Amino acid sequence: MTWETIPQMVLSAADRFGNAEAVVDGAQRLSFIELADRVRRAAGAFAGAGIEKGDRAAIWAPNSVEWIIAAFGLVTAGGVLVPINTRFKAEEAADVVRRSGAQLLLVQQGFLGTQYTGPQGVPVIDLASDFLADGEPVEPTMTGTDIADIIYTSGTTGRPKGVMMNHRQTLRLYSEWCDLADLRQGDRYLIVNPFFHTFGYKAGLISSLIRGATILPVPVFEIERVLELVERERVTMLPGPPTLYHALLDAPDTYDLSSLRAAVTGAADIPVELIRRVKTELPFQSIMTGYGLTEAGTATASRPGDTFEQIATTVGTPCDGVQVRIAEDDEVLVRGYSVMQGYFDDPVATAEAVDAEGWLHTGDLGSLDPDGRLQIIGRKKDMFIVGGFNAYPAEIEAFLLEHPAVAQVAVVGVPDDRLGQVGRAFVVANNPVSEAELIAWSRDRMAGFKAPRSVWFLDELPLNATGKVMKDQLRQLRSLDIEESQ
Repeated sequence: MTWETIPQMVLSAADRFGNAEAVVDGAQRLSFIELADRVRRAAGAFAGAGIEKGDRAAIWAPNSVEWIIAAFGLVTAGGVLVPINTRFKAEEAADVVRRSGAQLLLVQQGFLGTQYTGPQGVPVIDLASDFLADGEPVEPTMTGTDIADIIYTSGTTGRPKGVMMNHRQTLRLYSEWCDLADLRQGDRYLIVNPFFHTFGYKAGLISSLIRGATILPVPVFEIERVLELVERERVTMLPGPPTLYHALLDAPDTYDLSSLRAAVTGAADIPVELIRRVKTELPFQSIMTGYGLTEAGTATASRPGDTFEQIATTVGTPCDGVQVRIAEDDEVLVRGYSVMQGYFDDPVATAEAVDAEGWLHTGDLGSLDPDGRLQIIGRKKDMFIVGGFNAYPAEIEAFLLEHPAVAQVAVVGVPDDRLGQVGRAFVVANNPVSEAELIAWSRDRMAGFKAPRSVWFLDELPLNATGKVMKDQLRQLRSLDIEESQ
């Protein structure tokens, strides 16, 4: 079955799956029929608040049934969804709200003790209020080529850019994703990946409603909570970063995990032994790895029959309708229907990212094996991944340079046993400041995963002939016996 728009697909789930459970969130249990009704009413609420076709609204909140209803209600009203990272501080979120032109900001007040505020002039609505239930049901009127969402991602300049995707490309790609990931009707899908991310929203919510899987949102990753839900709710589908599977393997064997069937993960470097242990020590029958980015969704994926080593060391072959090639400088290029419609209100950045032949320049470095499997060998943009979250050095460096004692700074990712990688800042100071002070200052101003976990002070940064910092030399410093000065 094909749909032109996301609302058509979401609302049709009522007819396709009826009284089966659509969402389980604590004490709240909604059938597909009930979810469709709530979405229609939410659409009416957005329409009543002045949202018209093409208008943007932002959601800055954790995974929950209210997030689901708000997001699909918004797009059903013809609006464009702008999800915001819950780890963002107020200034970071306000920047996204302002530049996206969002007319409303929906939040969950009190989450992790935070009172969420938006920029001046943008109404803030608490998801716990009656707003979503107050509208008169409306029906969608958009087309498949209309923009459905703008998901902001950071680039090497540190300035977040809004990736525009339309309804049709999203539905086509994640219909295929359901097959690749072995997502089935009746599956119980524990969604650890945040809804503000493509993985959580599209490979999570949209895929579940395409296939008829029950959604179980997890607002904060806590392994004990995950284990309890897997056992009590008989979870079958559990995607997540490699750190999730490390945690499952280290968990006490008192929990019944026998319902688990399908795993999906992805990272540049996954130990072969981890994949082997997941397959042999846990109940999973299928494991998929893949390569994706906000600008193109899931571009490649492993296939059934791939070996442990192929699953761990490559990210599979291109999805249907997607081409991948390696440029002369080893950059991974992607072309096809799933490539973004562009960066919102940023034609210059769009032209820099997508060339005249339609190839998206990913900024990642890679190679293709003889069978066409993609291997990611590095990150051209120096991005590193902290517990599943992308961290961009240029953005972190821009924040650190605002500190009066920091004259120069370069940030690199270094290995971490628990999170995979964390940031280390190499600082040239012009006034006395300690490592602890800089880390605390950073945590007050940026999301926790971005804040550096260590600071090394240097007399000067290594520069090349053009004045650029040679970060490869900084990465090598960690293996040298040098003293960390405070």
